[in-house]
Amino acid sequence: MNTLVTHTPADSSSVDTLAPIYKASGDPLRLEILRVLRRDTFGVLELSQLFDMRQSGMSHHLKVMHKAGLLEPQREGNAIFYRRPLHLESNKLADQTVRQVFEMVDQIALPKHLQQRIEAIRTQRASQSQAFFARHAEQFREQQELIAAFDLYAEPVAALIRQRAVRQQWETALEIGPGEGGFLPVLAELCPQVVALDNSRDMLAKATRTCIEEKLNNVDLIEGVTDTLLARGDAFDLVVANMVLHHVPSPADILLDAAALMNGGGCLVVSDLCSHDQDWAKENCGDLWLGFEPEEITAWANDAGLTAGESLFIGLRNGFQVQVREFWKSSGHP
Repeated sequence: MNTLVTHTPADSSSVDTLAPIYKASGDPLRLEILRVLRRDTFGVLELSQLFDMRQSGMSHHLKVMHKAGLLEPQREGNAIFYRRPLHLESNKLADQTVRQVFEMVDQIALPKHLQQRIEAIRTQRASQSQAFFARHAEQFREQQELIAAFDLYAEPVAALIRQRAVRQQWETALEIGPGEGGFLPVLAELCPQVVALDNSRDMLAKATRTCIEEKLNNVDLIEGVTDTLLARGDAFDLVVANMVLHHVPSPADILLDAAALMNGGGCLVVSDLCSHDQDWAKENCGDLWLGFEPEEITAWANDAGLTAGESLFIGLRNGFQVQVREFWKSSGHP
């Protein structure tokens, strides 16, 4: 007896959804664009610089990729940057396909010349930030409080850390970008050894004065970036970055480096702005980025091997919102 086997035809709507994704990703240049956007966010001009091509040609590629769901635009004031989508659902075929494209392309190492060009862009961004703080070091507190008064985010961060310190035996702490050093007394009280890291000599001078006035004898102030501490082989139980990410050229790398600098079971606490549209903050406060979506920071933390803990959101009267985020490194991690 012959058994009749029937095949259910594929859902044409699903096929129609998948076709643009495969078409948009079926180009070596576009795959390279996806590769460089793994953690970074770049503008059209920066991407044109990275790939040595005319802006009009780059804009065409980005338009096709955006339409296919491979990229999404991120407005930063008057400029448009591009990033990978923040929201990919596990039960949608199109999102599953996009995720698979990302997973495959991320297995390919970036060519050396692209790495060098990315570093050049980051250096350019960092120089812009350093120049601002060199010009406005004396007015730092006033400039920062145009957005958020120190106590409004420092007190919730301190409360969270003190709550955790009841059960944790933290020996070493790192603050990335301590500014004037206002948060260092909290860390010096909780940990026997504290390192404060800043790439601005002027801001370190202010932090030094704070340490002298507060008699903080267990704080070591270092001029440099996270690479400086990685090269030294330092490791910390607690890492804090207060209102730092929106000033750095590659925020995702801060979380990646923080994870690398943390002991197993260590904690990272980040406070920063939620995404906003107040472009004046770039000129008046030296901001490189207009805040971040919470999902964006979570994705960077996950990529760094960290697990999200508690989240706090603080609304400010001037329209800004601050997010306080806690991330943990597995005790089994080296």
